[in-house]
Amino acid sequence: MTYCVGMVLDRGLVFMSDTRTNAGLDNISTFKKMHHWEEPGERSITLMTAGNLATTQAVVSLLDERTKAPDDREPSLMAAPSMFQAARIVADTLQKVIQKHSRSGQEASNAFNATIIMGGQIKGGPTRLFLIYPEGNFIEAGDDTPFFQIGEMKYGRPILVRAYEPTMSFDEAMRLLLVSFDSTLKANLTVGAPFDFHVYEADTFKIGHTGRIEFDDPYFQAISVGWGDALKTALLSLPKYDL
Repeated sequence: MTYCVGMVLDRGLVFMSDTRTNAGLDNISTFKKMHHWEEPGERSITLMTAGNLATTQAVVSLLDERTKAPDDREPSLMAAPSMFQAARIVADTLQKVIQKHSRSGQEASNAFNATIIMGGQIKGGPTRLFLIYPEGNFIEAGDDTPFFQIGEMKYGRPILVRAYEPTMSFDEAMRLLLVSFDSTLKANLTVGAPFDFHVYEADTFKIGHTGRIEFDDPYFQAISVGWGDALKTALLSLPKYDL
């Protein structure tokens, strides 16, 4: 399984993804689910994937090949005039890959399905974040839906819903995401470290701060322990229930 989050802040975008894939308890592997394309000073695009690994790798490979060998018949992310058009390119590519590898092609529940979060900025437009579905359609983040999750989202979502603020600093957003990922990791064995992240500052038009956080990273362990202790303290501080 997978857990990926893309978040819109006033200052830019923050992305985080796990790296675990599994086909049963005895077949667990690590694969990168976050990918970047940039033309410094002109555009920065980040993509995260969840779903069938063969499908997502095919989509990323096709998108990457088109940036290196442009073809008028197959539009490239590096030539898209806007983030909306970039989202259309990714959506069309995803749909075609699924159609090629499945009989029905339009069935979101089939074994070849995949879902994608794509965000970034192209010069002349604002930062934008999209959630792209297997059917080839997509939605954009806005004031009412300022972040997207894909994969095993239910364990980490309550934390994001309660604590997210668009005015958060990048540091605060990273802490929030790590708490969300820690809660998901503890509740579901199909999500696991290391976690990849990307912090994109608006109007820089280049890949921002990126990195990988291992499970035994001292900072992550401090976040995990600190969050657990804080929850216990908060629980004990709540009004007592009379029995």
